[in-house]
Amino acid sequence: MAKINEEQVRHVAHLARLAVTDEEVQQFTVQLEKILGFAEQLNELDTTGIEPTTHVLDLKNVLRKDEVRPSLPRTEVERLAPDWEDGQVRVPAVFE
Repeated sequence: MAKINEEQVRHVAHLARLAVTDEEVQQFTVQLEKILGFAEQLNELDTTGIEPTTHVLDLKNVLRKDEVRPSLPRTEVERLAPDWEDGQVRVPAVFE
């Protein structure tokens, strides 16, 4: 079984920019060891003849077709826009 030590937990926490207490490091070490132990049990299963999958359900994309439809007339957009300049909607600067 893969052994996780506190140094590894601290390293992963550092990479994830997480501040962890000594108590949390001990707790996470135990939890991660249990998780990896379970994952190792899965390696013992005979998967001969089983197709690899990326998802357990056979999902299909259910987005609607992209169809060209009429949009608002330019005069209406100009009327609704809070500020208009040179044929474009003017918005406050995002970057300074």
